[in-house]
Amino acid sequence: MTPRLARAAYRPSFMVLIVSSLGGCLATTPPHDIGGPAAPNAAFTYDHGGIVRGDRSRRRIALIFTGGDYGDGAESVLGTLGKLHVRAGIFVTGDFIRKSEYVPFLKRAVAEGHYVGPHSDRHLLYAPWEDREKSLVTEEAFTQDLRKNIEDLKAIGALKGGGHVYFIPPFEWYNNDQARWAAGMGVTVFNFSPGSGSNRDYLPESDPRFVSSKQIYDDILAYEHKDPAGLNGYVLLLHIGADRRDKMYLLLEPLVKELRFRGYTFIRIDEMLRGG
Repeated sequence: MTPRLARAAYRPSFMVLIVSSLGGCLATTPPHDIGGPAAPNAAFTYDHGGIVRGDRSRRRIALIFTGGDYGDGAESVLGTLGKLHVRAGIFVTGDFIRKSEYVPFLKRAVAEGHYVGPHSDRHLLYAPWEDREKSLVTEEAFTQDLRKNIEDLKAIGALKGGGHVYFIPPFEWYNNDQARWAAGMGVTVFNFSPGSGSNRDYLPESDPRFVSSKQIYDDILAYEHKDPAGLNGYVLLLHIGADRRDKMYLLLEPLVKELRFRGYTFIRIDEMLRGG
């Protein structure tokens, strides 16, 4: 089993979509931290030093996509986002950027107003699946890898203007060490919000944990109904492409439309996490 296929067995499944609701007073409550240093923004939820959910008192969602090995959904994703006037977050590895066929997609994403950010250069595994508190990389190796990813993104026109850098770690798996090292670089670590199972869209049909795109779609909507805060402040993650025939990104349009019908507004990930 590859590390990419192994990851779902050790952590909650997810898609990154951030949602917040218009009413409520959660911003006045103590920060919710499920592991890691004290949270700097009382409205956010943190895990091992990274933000995993935005303000639950506002009915907003931040949709993000990650890309590493596959990018077959690039044109479909940008086409749907443009049609629906949604600005998303697109986070890619250095290996993704080095595939010349994907560079036009990334440049177009920047031009169309999406946040294009880092997902590491070489998609390193930062911590063992069975012992998250242990780091498998040194601070030097981590810093060099992330700096390379950021430099390559800037070379294609992303991360311009001196804005803050937001980073979703490889495998969506990290610990307090990486969150602290990133902060020392002026980078904020975040992760998908747990619960919806949206990130399972990468699993191929041959994997025993495979879930159909229709089931993933239904599970996202079911979680929205189940969670007392709905998808307020939610970070919802999908993949730009995957080694499977059943493509979740083909259901992006009905998903966005249904969530809008339920009263949610889509905003960019940096707007959602600003101040965190």
